[in-house]
Amino acid sequence: MKRTPRTRGVLITVVAGLTLALGACSSDEPDDSSASSSTASSASESPETTASAPADQPFGAGCAAVPAEGPGSLAAMAAEPVVTALSTNPALSTVVQAVTAANLADSINTLQDITVLVPANSAFDAIPSGQLQALLADSAQLTAVLTHHVIQGRLTPDALAGTHTTLNNDEVTIEGAGDSFTIAGEGTVSQTDASVICGNLQTANATVYVIDQVLVPPAA
Repeated sequence: MKRTPRTRGVLITVVAGLTLALGACSSDEPDDSSASSSTASSASESPETTASAPADQPFGAGCAAVPAEGPGSLAAMAAEPVVTALSTNPALSTVVQAVTAANLADSINTLQDITVLVPANSAFDAIPSGQLQALLADSAQLTAVLTHHVIQGRLTPDALAGTHTTLNNDEVTIEGAGDSFTIAGEGTVSQTDASVICGNLQTANATVYVIDQVLVPPAA
């Protein structure tokens, strides 16, 4: 069929219109490279926007006595086995003396992944002097008392409450939640409720909870 100039003009107008329409559609669609770049950028930024501080940090008013740096600090304790770490803190010197007297330092230092309920010096001060000296002089009883403070496994604060089997092959029951934990008075030498005064301290082989009373095994 012979195309007239008028027909050719109409075709040119239609083709031009389609070209403009297609161009507009393509400009509305996202550019693959831009989308990929945006996705990559979001992925690289997401660790910064979603990362948070570790949930389990030391807690308790007694933690104020922990040195900020040097021997006895959190960093120094984390690098040492538990008895060695405790020996660098003057506020915990009595329990270290007791562990040494019972010849337990090496064995506790070599245990892996344990939780230790550590009586502060003030906890031993609450025991009448004569009773304390008798305890320190009785190796068998002292060993039972000290191993009653050791629990297998590193307990986080979320897992601390409950009844746990100790290294003395008996049980200790801890009550509480958050940053407040206690042990009933019938489970302490002084018959006074024990409280965690500085919790969730890390050493190379143990998680430590400092308490303000000395615990006693049920059969002791």
